[in-house]
Amino acid sequence: MSTLRENWRVAVLVMLLLTSAVALFVPGVPPGTSANAPDQGSTSEQLTNLNYGIQLSGGTRLRAPIVGITAENVNVTQADSTQLEQTVADELDLDTVDVRVRPISSERSTGAVEVVTKNVTHQELRTALENSGHQPTNVRDGVTPETRRQMVEAVDEKLRTSALSGASVQIVNVPGGQHFLSITAPDRDREELVDLLNERGTVKIYAVYPGGENGSFVREEVLKRSQMSDISAANREGVGWAVYITVSPDAADGFAQRMVDAGFGDGAPCGNYNHSDIQQTTAGESAGPALSNDEPGCLVHTLNGEVVTARGVTPGLGESFANGDFANDPVYVMQTGSSENPAETASEIELNLRAGQLPAPLDLSEDSGSSLDPALAEQFKQNSLLTGLLAVLAVSLVVYMRYKRAEVVVPMVATALSEVFILLGFVAFVQYPLNLSHLAGFIAVIGTGVDDLIIIADEILQEGEVETGRVFQSRFRKAFWVIGAAAATTIMAMSPLMVLPLGDLSGFAIITIVGVLIGVLVTRPAYGDILRNLVLDED
Repeated sequence: MSTLRENWRVAVLVMLLLTSAVALFVPGVPPGTSANAPDQGSTSEQLTNLNYGIQLSGGTRLRAPIVGITAENVNVTQADSTQLEQTVADELDLDTVDVRVRPISSERSTGAVEVVTKNVTHQELRTALENSGHQPTNVRDGVTPETRRQMVEAVDEKLRTSALSGASVQIVNVPGGQHFLSITAPDRDREELVDLLNERGTVKIYAVYPGGENGSFVREEVLKRSQMSDISAANREGVGWAVYITVSPDAADGFAQRMVDAGFGDGAPCGNYNHSDIQQTTAGESAGPALSNDEPGCLVHTLNGEVVTARGVTPGLGESFANGDFANDPVYVMQTGSSENPAETASEIELNLRAGQLPAPLDLSEDSGSSLDPALAEQFKQNSLLTGLLAVLAVSLVVYMRYKRAEVVVPMVATALSEVFILLGFVAFVQYPLNLSHLAGFIAVIGTGVDDLIIIADEILQEGEVETGRVFQSRFRKAFWVIGAAAATTIMAMSPLMVLPLGDLSGFAIITIVGVLIGVLVTRPAYGDILRNLVLDED
């Protein structure tokens, strides 16, 4: 027991090595991973829980600005925001989905109005606000901080809902005040990522019916995403590919009543529908004895502004709206059979409804990202491993040439390698994606670690015989002060690189700082205990 008490630092090192081995090799241990989920990467990825970035696994990084302009210092309250949104949309001939009002609130001292489309100029937005009685002090490119945060959340949700798992999303600030959305998707090609993000994923369900003046047609959005509780795409016999939408219980009655008020209670035929000119809507050949109502009416489903289907309402469905049966089983069926690719369209609609539409589009024409072929990334990985092994070998040879004592050199190299192993376990546990810059940090950790161990060995072995444990502790404490000061200097020098948005340099700084902390707090003291036992045993 006394031996364990005297060498408790070595015991801590051994425990951390075992813990790191579990985090590194046992499937499902790192949070957010599954023990049964197959890895998508190479053999080395399957053997460990390490998460690789695009430089070591291949993949794509997109960096694009968010489309939009913002009018600042607009005096608008929460009560007036909806009306102002509609007014600005009408002035600019836009859908309200492209206009967003940020009213004055506890989190915002001044209001703002943003338009998320390329088709509006600064002057047009200013004029639209002035016509509504508001005087913005400034109109600038870009969107509000709230929209940037929502974009990160929406894109992240869309990536997680799709097959692009493992991707990361963040806002990157660049000199000049611009903000870019940066998306990193390991082991994915650029086309796959662009296809997913090229559109906002806006799904709308309209009722088109003769409810205007003199029987003119009106188009009303009758079901919104917030009123849906479950969405699933399926290919069922007799229906074909369709998206099955379960309307939430508190919205089902209201939806059914809106359909009755729009004249769909007895069913309605929809023969010809023109989305750009709804006044051309006709009953077509679908009107007949099966329908007691020959007034045309259409349920129109659109995806990113394009019509997917435009259908009438059968008498049975219309009756369920009118008598309340729909609320008992509120499943709305959005068929995609008339589209060019029914299965793909149904899956796309399901994805966009589940993930939600993007608050604003991305300007992918200004994408400054990059992509890397997985085969080349695998070569980088192998070369990095070879570089690390060569670094360890070179350090071992230099240390042996200096001391020519295996009992000093072997513990020194083993301690330095244990520091790297613990760092790998930490990286695996937090699922930090490794890139080339991080591997450079690992090599730096090996170098600084061995350098500190040499300081300890020199201070203890080069000052004469070590006769007692008190002499050893005195010399070790003196060496540790030097090591601690050097570590503090390294951390202070690296801290700006860690917090500033400098891309790969931030990863290098993070790995180096964590490695230095592991060394100072764990491996250096443990090496001191090992060296004490060796020196005092010799005496």
